Amino acid sequence: MSSPIVSLRNLKRSFEQGGQRIDVLRGVDLDIQPGEIVALLGPSGSGKSTMLQAVGLLEGGFEGSIAIAGERAEKLPPDGRTRLRRDHLGFVYQFHHLLPDFDATENVVMPQMIAGTSREEAIERSQSLLTSLGLGHRLTHRPNQLSGGEQQRVAVARALANQPTLVLADEPTGNLDEGTADTVLSQFLELVRGEGSAALVATHNERLATRMDRVVRLHDGTLG
Repeated sequence: MSSPIVSLRNLKRSFEQGGQRIDVLRGVDLDIQPGEIVALLGPSGSGKSTMLQAVGLLEGGFEGSIAIAGERAEKLPPDGRTRLRRDHLGFVYQFHHLLPDFDATENVVMPQMIAGTSREEAIERSQSLLTSLGLGHRLTHRPNQLSGGEQQRVAVARALANQPTLVLADEPTGNLDEGTADTVLSQFLELVRGEGSAALVATHNERLATRMDRVVRLHDGTLG
């Protein structure tokens, strides 16, 4: 078996609230293999988002070890963590967070140009990704001209734009009706698998979780 693309060891996160210590993560261990899609299942408030923030190197204050593509993130300076996040990670959130003044293509072009891709190459890849998600006829539409499901598909394309090693998705269909959620998840899974990326998908939906390669459950701050 190849080396894990993500390896978490004894990951912990606590908060102080009202003079009390709240332990959200109590020692999480998890390996994700290259190309593997893992569902992180748990009810609201169980710490799924906190765990994704840790793996995404978006917030400090964590204890334990986070290795991404073989690099120990906790040993890196801030610019090293930024590089690791830029080179290996893509993000999809419950709310799409698209740039309202840019059309669908431009929203997917932007992260590529930040990473140094030429505008011509970025446009070509953006349009290819969007077309594969069924948005070939919506390339020049701005977010307020798109449905909720279409907006979320643009967000999926944006997350895959730089060919990340790992996609982190936090309730990516949680803001959609059931039928649209099924469609968006199917397209998300197909695209992630087609790109050869791994994914960690936080959800509270048991039915959607079973469509992924493996399910891990976060309960009382640990994985069971």
